[in-house]
Amino acid sequence: MKVLLVEPNFPIPKKSKNHKNFLPIGLLKLHDYYKSKGHGTKLVRGNENRRKIGTRFKPDQILITSLFTYWSKYVWETVAYYRNNYPNAKIIIGGIYASLMGDDQEFRKKLRKYKASVHFGVHKGAEKYAKTNTLNYSILSNPSPFDYQIIHTSRGCIRHCDFCGTWKIEPNFEAKNNIKGEIEHRKLVFYDNNLLMNPYIENIFSELIELKKQKEILWCESQSGFDGRKLQEIPHLGELIKKAGFRYPRIAWDWGYKEFRTIKKQLDILIKAGYSPKDIFVFMLYNWNIPFEEMEKKRIKCFEWGVQITDCRYRPLNKTEDNYDPMAYRNGQTEKDYHIHKETKWTDAKVRQFRKNIRRQNICVRHGFPFYSKVLERMRLPKEKIIEIMKNVDQMKTKKEKKKYLNGENISYWFPDEKTYPENTGRR
Repeated sequence: MKVLLVEPNFPIPKKSKNHKNFLPIGLLKLHDYYKSKGHGTKLVRGNENRRKIGTRFKPDQILITSLFTYWSKYVWETVAYYRNNYPNAKIIIGGIYASLMGDDQEFRKKLRKYKASVHFGVHKGAEKYAKTNTLNYSILSNPSPFDYQIIHTSRGCIRHCDFCGTWKIEPNFEAKNNIKGEIEHRKLVFYDNNLLMNPYIENIFSELIELKKQKEILWCESQSGFDGRKLQEIPHLGELIKKAGFRYPRIAWDWGYKEFRTIKKQLDILIKAGYSPKDIFVFMLYNWNIPFEEMEKKRIKCFEWGVQITDCRYRPLNKTEDNYDPMAYRNGQTEKDYHIHKETKWTDAKVRQFRKNIRRQNICVRHGFPFYSKVLERMRLPKEKIIEIMKNVDQMKTKKEKKKYLNGENISYWFPDEKTYPENTGRR
């Protein structure tokens, strides 16, 4: 049998930090699984023509993956293209969007139109094979453009957060008790949805620590961060995370401002383990159930702690499109263009303002700046002058003095410890 594996041409921004590691991990596992069964396989991205795929390669099955529900149109464009080019092939759609909405009436209607079927959740055969075999990255290109290895120690998550679909796609939590035999690269990216929930995590950290001592690994990252509640429950995990070589640890502050004492305790565990606050990130979901004003309080608290923020704009799990344009700030967009959470009075202006506040604040935290200035960010002054200005501002005791000095120097400024509203609300 010949199997064609397809990743639609999703619009992942070139500079994206959130999605840069999103490889078609499911397709890689399927490739290795089918190869082990003696089947012929090929992996492509987007709508490739027959000549590039190979005129002699006539697929019996075409497996198309999906990612976010709001990128659904790219999936169906791909399905339509391959159905037209290979009318007799069996087309199966899998992945996140398919698993979450495969039973939706509109989804089923399109399946009938293109004579395709849907696969829910993970592919058990491919997942089982991947547990005892390392992935072959060479099919992506030769040599591989990726200098890291993706690792899973577990699948699923026991938390049932309303905004997350993990527990729906992978309802059963499964975990490994070791991974040492799987590691083939010195840089590791863990794709676990909840790494610390693995009951064998201390054993896995011990393996990583030993490999770190032997200089067989350089660093690790946890794509989904660390469960702060679990970290607080077992504080010494913080030291193990640090010793194992994890960089840029992230925890989530999903709920209200009143949680700030709990979040601070979780951050302190990581700081005590040896992390600099500026290298720690806090996930924040905005345009959701928490209003703009309260999100600003949370933002300012993170500035007070000296940690960075990873902001995540909320979209409902059943939202099949998102036409948010980051460059549309001059004219604005409406709820017809993308999801704006009206129940808590979010607006297009507030969505953009909050994202802007986060970006400017993170620059201040990373560089230890007491305020943000576009003039200074773009280095429109000599470096020596910038250092002088920052030093002078640091020495001043009151905000009034600082602003007076900056106005005198003709320097635009924004102080992260002040709530900042969109200009069109009349509040600053």
